[in-house]
Amino acid sequence: MDSGKRRLNNFTVFDLVMIALTAALGIAIKPIVVPLVHVITGPLFIPGGAVAGGFYMLWIVLGIGYVKRFGTGTLIGIVQSILVIATGMMGTHGIMSLISYTLPGIAADLVFLISKDKQYHVLHYILGCMAANVAGTLVTNFLFFRLPPVTVALLLSSAALSGAAGGLIASSLIKGLERTNLNL
Repeated sequence: MDSGKRRLNNFTVFDLVMIALTAALGIAIKPIVVPLVHVITGPLFIPGGAVAGGFYMLWIVLGIGYVKRFGTGTLIGIVQSILVIATGMMGTHGIMSLISYTLPGIAADLVFLISKDKQYHVLHYILGCMAANVAGTLVTNFLFFRLPPVTVALLLSSAALSGAAGGLIASSLIKGLERTNLNL
């Protein structure tokens, strides 16, 4: 317990508010994006979660890029899993949400760990969002679907492409915030 408390002490109250905000926005956008993506992927018999994932995983990398502290993605994932469990959102995976939402945050954190003086570039956002979406797709497949390897390869390719798009959007949003000099 003391170790966890020390880790949270690395974050300011404002950092924790931003983490909670990005986690909530990621969860709030999911029910909007997924049905829209299903309109396209449904007739093609492609699971829409992997394709839509980049557009709600972007909130994880957006939070990491804004807070700039290691563990931000993991905390966003934990908060998202708690929100999903507490609200009983449709499509919830129950207690397994702790795993399926936290691992993408850990994957994104590991990508952002490779930087010089927390100077993140567009490639951090692209690779971070790709890693988060691929990790989420892999974990969901492993825990729930257990699809054949060829299908998983197709899904991971879709997840990586969608993650790259989400990373580009997150990078653009961060650059826009930095240009405004709001010092939120």
